[in-house]
Amino acid sequence: MTTPQRPIHSGFGPSSTATDVLGGIDLSGKLALVTGGYSGIGMETTRALTAAGAHVVVPARRPEAAEAALADLAGTEIDELDLADLESVARFAERFLASGRGLDIAVLGAGVMASPETRVGPGWEAQFAVNHLGHFALVNRLWPALRPGARVVGVSSTGHHLSGIRWEDVHFTRGYDKWLAYAQAKTAVALTAVHLDRLAGTTGVRAFAVHPGAILTPLQRHLESREMVEAGWVDENGAVVATHFKTPEQGAATQVWAATSPALADRGGVFCQDCDIAAMTDRIDMDAGGVMAHAVDPDEAARLWALSAELTGVTWPGADPAR
Repeated sequence: MTTPQRPIHSGFGPSSTATDVLGGIDLSGKLALVTGGYSGIGMETTRALTAAGAHVVVPARRPEAAEAALADLAGTEIDELDLADLESVARFAERFLASGRGLDIAVLGAGVMASPETRVGPGWEAQFAVNHLGHFALVNRLWPALRPGARVVGVSSTGHHLSGIRWEDVHFTRGYDKWLAYAQAKTAVALTAVHLDRLAGTTGVRAFAVHPGAILTPLQRHLESREMVEAGWVDENGAVVATHFKTPEQGAATQVWAATSPALADRGGVFCQDCDIAAMTDRIDMDAGGVMAHAVDPDEAARLWALSAELTGVTWPGADPAR
């Protein structure tokens, strides 16, 4: 059954933290995977999940940096993974599957934003490749480990407002725009959740996409200070002045809520923000939020899934894609 894309009035909101949404939830014995789980809101996600009793696997492109960041956080383990390299994705998945463990939560949060034009693999645009294709290949390869009732959460953004999938040129071979590339990648994350939930629904596995909110984290590393000042995000000294910005603890809340909330047990395939299912919108306003129709369209989702499978060479092992 398709979950309506409308708020359910969860009782939480923009100022809720990851700790808040986990109140009363015991994750003892649960195994989670958090890409990007050693920096920014990913770090806060890891911290909150382990505090609730989960053991968290943190794949990292720079394992040494992850080891240092998580050195004082019990209940974590680190392995190497470069989402821009499909061979690295395959090796990580093989190691994980060989451990024989089942996976209860997968938060797919690692990514890049507004980066200079960069090509990876066979010439793929890097934001589409890292934010979407790498995670697409990862979750498909980890399918055998996903336990019934597992949650897969893709970290999207209201940046998706700016672009749907550019079917005629997904890799920006005819002119690059860093913000449109970011927007397309975040639309792809949302659409993947739609189709993954459709495919996996009979197994009890549910998928969600989330907008965590605007947060100042290392994700902005490719932006010049001038750009952030002109956008009204920070002042000349780098201090946050935008009133709609969240703390990292608040920014982690929606993905933790989507990964654990009992209110979502029979729901899936939806776009969430501020610890609730987001409302539909047809107005481009990334501060106000809401989800655009192009990011939750099931036909667009099926088309993207087919393209992603073709590009990555990874096929869905858990269900018949035609059903």
